[in-house]
Amino acid sequence: MGGPVLQAERRSVRELEGLAYELRAKLLRLCGTYEGAVHIGGDLSAADLLTALFQRAMRVDPGDLANPARDRFVLSKGHAAVCMYIAMAIRGFFDYDDIVATYGQLDSAYGMHPCKVQLPGVEASTGSLGHGLPIAVGMALGARGRGEDHRVFTLMGDGETGEGSVWEAAMAARSNELGNLVAVIDRNRQLMTSFAEERVSFEPYPDKWRAFGWNVVQVDGHDMAALADAFDALPPASSDRPTVVIAETVKGKGVDFMERNLAWHAGSLGAEDLKRAIVALEHAYAKEID
Repeated sequence: MGGPVLQAERRSVRELEGLAYELRAKLLRLCGTYEGAVHIGGDLSAADLLTALFQRAMRVDPGDLANPARDRFVLSKGHAAVCMYIAMAIRGFFDYDDIVATYGQLDSAYGMHPCKVQLPGVEASTGSLGHGLPIAVGMALGARGRGEDHRVFTLMGDGETGEGSVWEAAMAARSNELGNLVAVIDRNRQLMTSFAEERVSFEPYPDKWRAFGWNVVQVDGHDMAALADAFDALPPASSDRPTVVIAETVKGKGVDFMERNLAWHAGSLGAEDLKRAIVALEHAYAKEID
């Protein structure tokens, strides 16, 4: 038997902006306490997207994880796991202090990449890039076969869309008319050691998705009002075209010395750098809401 009908959170844009700031601040504090490297650049670029997804777009209930009506989420860019963990903690799935206390340790539920076996509420174990969209296609196809009307969301980095498996999955999604599938692209235009277009010719990027038959939405990935509008206006899950939301983002967003800086794909923060980062974030947030 199914659980109760689920509704998405209806957070206001101002609330979402505040929650995204909270997410970034908690990311920085974890980065300042963890002894190893955190994928902080891509975490910061995805913070607004994950906030909008968990606090506005998706029908989920942290207290009813097995409800078949729940929307599913797959973090294809699995190296941004800590950003997802904190986003979920803010939504009520986990306790932030538990993440900080155990992140990256042996046998911790909060690994550097997410593991569904270790952590209830995580729908798929990910980390090998290019796998998230194929997994999400299978989930969406299975939902259709069972007559369920939930959506399946996946968050990908633009770099991983250079993988052939992504485009095989994109073709399969359109061929099977999976309008219940939503791919969100964190289009920060950076890879681990270079800027994206230096290695792979992605442009004309939206046209590539259109050529595969997808509904394409282009949005500023740091404009919370635009993100809210984009997710609110998604076609019905019963429609016959999958949707890709191409979100233009900035790697390291919110911390001036990290933004578009290749050195901050991953790293750790000492005490002084943490202070600098928090001050920079506070200034960026104050400017955003002014």
